Amino acid sequence: MQLTGRRVLVIGLGRSGRAAAALCLARGAYVTVSDVRAEAALRAELAPLTAHERLSIVSGPLTEPLLADADLAVVSPGVPPQPVLTEAEARGLGVIGELELAARDLGARQLAAPILAVGGTNGKSTTTTLLAALIAASGARVFAGGNLGQPLSEIALEEAAYDALVVEVSSFQLERIDQFHPRVSLLLNVSADHLDRYPSYEHYVAAKGNSFVRQGPNDHAVIPLGDAPILEQARRGAGRLVTFGVAAHGATPAFEARFGAEPVVIEHAAGQDTSIWAQQAAPHQGAGARSLEETEHVYSLAGVDLHGAHNVLNAAAAIAAARALGIDRAAITAGLRAFRGLPHRMQRVATVGGVTFYDDSKGTNVGAAVTAVLGLSEARCVLIAGGRDKQGSYAPLAEALAQRGRAAVLIGEAAPLIAAALGDEVPQVRAGSLQEAVQMAHSLAHPGDAVLLSPACSSFDMFTSYHERGVRFAEAVTQLSASLGGPA
Repeated sequence: MQLTGRRVLVIGLGRSGRAAAALCLARGAYVTVSDVRAEAALRAELAPLTAHERLSIVSGPLTEPLLADADLAVVSPGVPPQPVLTEAEARGLGVIGELELAARDLGARQLAAPILAVGGTNGKSTTTTLLAALIAASGARVFAGGNLGQPLSEIALEEAAYDALVVEVSSFQLERIDQFHPRVSLLLNVSADHLDRYPSYEHYVAAKGNSFVRQGPNDHAVIPLGDAPILEQARRGAGRLVTFGVAAHGATPAFEARFGAEPVVIEHAAGQDTSIWAQQAAPHQGAGARSLEETEHVYSLAGVDLHGAHNVLNAAAAIAAARALGIDRAAITAGLRAFRGLPHRMQRVATVGGVTFYDDSKGTNVGAAVTAVLGLSEARCVLIAGGRDKQGSYAPLAEALAQRGRAAVLIGEAAPLIAAALGDEVPQVRAGSLQEAVQMAHSLAHPGDAVLLSPACSSFDMFTSYHERGVRFAEAVTQLSASLGGPA
């Protein structure tokens, strides 16, 4: 990719946009950055780059003249599709995302580190972090980032070499890719989300599936077993399929992965000492007949910092991806032991009066909340849900609570919508604040129950981020515990 002397327009100045601008300047481009915020704020964020004579800053809406003056446009993930961009593309302007920019730069410099892309509506960050830990335990130098924290463009600027790049990828990032080519591409799941951005659910699924398109026969596509829509997306490329998920395997629920004709079975033994078995079946020529010679690898999850049945699936996906990369059993076992779960993702906060509180503030869509409810080890839960609505149906949440719910405490702008969907499935109350919601939930719960914050909505009606929401939840639980004389 030759950027020297070219005019690049970077649209949107979040962290990805700033990283893209820095990379383009380092490669000799003339860079114009465009953002709707005030110029003073943009200059403050771009302070390390403002000395560049090849940098221009434009505040305000994106306009046709800006695009007409560019040789290439780089769109940040948070910038939604808009007619002026569509028209510019129709005239022949190259419009790519920050992820694609970084992939092209890495490819042009022939950096050999394989990319492992982790996508899905839910579980991406946990699986990205866990997969990186499994690879790092082999002694490799691993980058973990992308949609999770550090943009790939920042790594493209580094001189140090990595052995593997584990990249969390969102649908927004995958909308505008062309040469992004993961050695291993995982798509964990897809459920309705971001329908305020996409014309339909099918368009959202297709954006997720873009990660498979450039895969060849030496690559691997890791997908859920029996998920036909995701299988259809994986087949847009030519990667070798690796499936994980609950499968019939004797009397034990199993996580089964298939590498071509050779199956790998990852089994889940229910109970306190959850284990994952990886069973490699290789063709073997017997005396006059074909048989299978099997080698069993056991990965115990006892003591591993993961909560919820869905995280067993995430662990199975990470193990399958690590095996696809050639990571051995010893490293995978060590990586599992070293892993620490991420904040606000099914994080156990405390047990108060026999009721265990879980912070799943990152559960910002209905699919995530449903998975969290059904994955709890406790038989019943009081769910705290609500926030800013994302235009999805809450019917699946009602079904989950009908099975596992004790009650629901609703907060925020979406509370009336959720209440209407829940109907009479579980008792429900409204709370004016998260602190009040914690108190109400505890009073509704029975000893042995869980109180689960999994809002099924974004946080932006009451909080600046899901992180702040989770922190406030933990503080409220601590205050509750203190008011009752400490944990019991």
